[in-house]
Amino acid sequence: MFAGIILLLSIGVHESPRFLASKGKKEEAAATMSKIRNLPEDHPYVQTEMLDIFEQVEREKEATLGLGWIGPLKELFMTPSNRCRIMLGLMSQLLAQWSGANSITIYAPTFFAMLGTTGQSEKLFATAIFGVVKLVASLVCALFLVDMLGRKRALTYGIILQFLSMLYVAIYLAVVPEITEHFKPMGNAKRAGTAAIVAIYISGVGWALGWNSIQYLINAEIFPLRVRALGSSMVMCFHFANQYGNSKAVPSMLLETAMKPQGAFFFFAAVTLLGLVWMWFFLPETAGKSLEAMDEMFNLPWYVIGRKGAALTAGAGHAENYMRDDVDKVIQREVSHEEQVTSSEK
Repeated sequence: MFAGIILLLSIGVHESPRFLASKGKKEEAAATMSKIRNLPEDHPYVQTEMLDIFEQVEREKEATLGLGWIGPLKELFMTPSNRCRIMLGLMSQLLAQWSGANSITIYAPTFFAMLGTTGQSEKLFATAIFGVVKLVASLVCALFLVDMLGRKRALTYGIILQFLSMLYVAIYLAVVPEITEHFKPMGNAKRAGTAAIVAIYISGVGWALGWNSIQYLINAEIFPLRVRALGSSMVMCFHFANQYGNSKAVPSMLLETAMKPQGAFFFFAAVTLLGLVWMWFFLPETAGKSLEAMDEMFNLPWYVIGRKGAALTAGAGHAENYMRDDVDKVIQREVSHEEQVTSSEK
């Protein structure tokens, strides 16, 4: 059913202006950009954004001229800036998948049973509520919060929620004896179990705000057009490989002879904390960045990109300059571009 809905909704989807420009369809690209921005084609913002795109496409064509099919592969791994991009894409998938969110979704009835939910119908009902919480949270975060907060801030808040939730569940499982036919939690222990179930729901909200949104956005935003298909494909292959490995590993992690349930949740909490540290130092803010600004940012030293990359490349690109009311800078770069084109024609 969902596949059918996606198919129907895709009928009215336009090709991206950047793709159309790369195929030489400049008028169609401008018309599409006008529809996306809900502005006339001759509006200054549309014009400056299209100028950014045309310049980028021309640079990409010059860089890959005569390289054939192996060109994108060599560029992805031989160019330092692209190696940094692929590292960010792969690490975001690794940390996201091993943060435990998908494991909780897959084995939700088992986890809810550990926290005091008895009876098959009660476990399934708790699982259904968890699914609804994640669905609603994902829609709200994707449509509103991620763009409003920015990528890094949304991921920071999401990881913190997820970390605190995982840590609480781990401590609960470590302190409260295992629930069996001979032991049912009562009083404070029962209330702590209810809070642990709520923590599972909160972890779903944190996942929706953090890794579930950002791992896909980062993959779509950081790669230049000429290696985007290859880079994104590799990152998504790594995504599903880790998802599969995680789903197979968790049942063994829960065994008494292995990490035990509390150990598994301590592991998930540690991974989320590691993800927070990694994100803080290495992941740049990509919201509102044109591909031109992205190129400038990834040409910075690798240890600068995550902490200062967005600030150091503020104003890169004609459209971003326009949004900052830096009209003189836009005009200056337009004149410089025209002079370069004229000199190359001579």
